[in-house]
Amino acid sequence: MSLGDLALFFAQEYILKGFIRRQEENLAIRLLEWKYRKMNLIVPPVSELQRLASNIVDDGHRIARERGQNVISSIKELIADMKKDK
Repeated sequence: MSLGDLALFFAQEYILKGFIRRQEENLAIRLLEWKYRKMNLIVPPVSELQRLASNIVDDGHRIARERGQNVISSIKELIADMKKDK
């Protein structure tokens, strides 16, 4: 593998991780909006939702590392817990 191939590989990995991170944050934003509406609260501005979503994703990654799970498994648990609260 040449140096150029290696650089391309790492660039693609970096882009993929950024894409996945954005998808995780978008999912967190939708969950936050749903939770605010369910509780009959005013949904905060998008900038605030983005900040909260970023924190949630960071926490999810940390918890997943501590439990030895992946983030999707942690999100599934979160959704199951939220459904129990109905």
